[in-house]
This record gives sequence, C-alpha cells and structure tokens, in this order.
Amino acid sequence: MSEGLGSMLPFVLMFVVVYFFMIAPQMKRAKKEKKFAAELKRGDKVITKSGLHAKVLELNDKDHTCVLETLSGKLKFDKSAISMELSTKLNAPEKK
Repeated sequence: MSEGLGSMLPFVLMFVVVYFFMIAPQMKRAKKEKKFAAELKRGDKVITKSGLHAKVLELNDKDHTCVLETLSGKLKFDKSAISMELSTKLNAPEKK
C-alpha cells in the first residue's frame, strides 16, 4: 500500500509545481486581460499586438470588436487584438 503511494508522490509533486508555476499565472493573466478588454471605452489610446497605435472610436459587445481610428483611417479589430501591456504603458503617466 505505501509502496504504491510512494511511487505516485513524484507525479503529484510534479503536478503541483506545474500548476503553481505555469497554470495559475496563466489563468491570472487571462483574467486581467479580460478585465482590461471589458473596461475599454471610447477615446482610449491603445496599441494592438501587431504594434498599431490608435484611438478607440466604437465598441461592439455583440461580436467583441472595436473600431479604431488611426492616422490612415478607421479599422475594425477584435478586442483580443489589443495589447494590454503596451496600451497600459502608453497611457501610464510619465515619471520625471
């Protein structure tokens, strides 16, 4: 009985390590990104994951898209294409 439990212990420990170092941080990040996308509003300056700088003109909650205004015109993007990290850095107050 204890021999079977002893052979399972490394696998249980490996799962615990993988959970705390890989799965949990990934779930936390996904939750933050979802909150960021839900809090977008008209007039926000954003940067897409491909590096496009724009301003939010319209938000559509039905299909999770937004219309962005760039220097060359208006473009429709999926909300998930907006980079949370880059947009947050863009809107953060500069330190002197």
